[in-house]
Amino acid sequence: MNSHLSALMASGAFHAVVSFFLNILYAIVILLVARFIASATHRQISSVSKRNPKFDDTLFRFLGNIAKYLILAIAVIFVLNRFGIQTTSLVALIGAAGLAIGLALQGTLSNLAAGMMLIFFRPFRVGNYVEAASQAGTVEEISLFYTEMKTYDGLKLIVPNKDIWASPIKNYSANTQRLVDLTIGVSYGSDLKKAAEVLHKVAAQDKRVLAEPGPFIKVKELGDSSVNFAFRVWVASSDWWVTKCEMNEKIKLALDEAGVEIPFPTRTLNFSNPLEFVGKQNS
Repeated sequence: MNSHLSALMASGAFHAVVSFFLNILYAIVILLVARFIASATHRQISSVSKRNPKFDDTLFRFLGNIAKYLILAIAVIFVLNRFGIQTTSLVALIGAAGLAIGLALQGTLSNLAAGMMLIFFRPFRVGNYVEAASQAGTVEEISLFYTEMKTYDGLKLIVPNKDIWASPIKNYSANTQRLVDLTIGVSYGSDLKKAAEVLHKVAAQDKRVLAEPGPFIKVKELGDSSVNFAFRVWVASSDWWVTKCEMNEKIKLALDEAGVEIPFPTRTLNFSNPLEFVGKQNS
């Protein structure tokens, strides 16, 4: 029996079986270690945004996932090499498949790339009121593929990120202060100094108007039927819309009370020949 056992151990089949089970053991160890490293790397990268509020959480979670799956992919390649499988052709096949999938999902990948740019450069944040891609609303969510906004009348907008990144972006909430810019017209017969005093008084009485920069109230132009004042005051961005609406009403009431006329558009017609009234003569 010992001779049979010695013959079996000396045969190539025995060595092949031992080598196979050792490879399985190595593969399990490699995958377990890779999984541990991948999970730890994912946690470390994802937690960067939690330690520093200036960094965006979505971006670092995405980067953490990329690092995790990249480590696992490298581990799988090591395991395949351990079993003697040629991975060169496999990598080439995966690359070709990736190219085909990329071409098929070109629009989706464009949204992904644009989403990463939006998250990295941060032209706006959640809660900002923005105008982009011919749409306007308050930003509710910034994902890797789309941006969700809420319009002033309560509608929900889902805008692809590639459309936003390819268009000019207006962020009405980026700055803490905004300018209320109005044009106020008074009649040519009005007392301009009195009109200016009324406008300055309206600005001074509104607590939302900032002292610095101060109000700018000057005659801007001589219009067709009115003398137009530039009325410009700075307010907090959160007060801009309400202040602009209420300021128009306050100015109108104050000018009426002061007897300063806000004219209607008028037109003077000059005739070279006198007009003749043509009608039926009384019999």
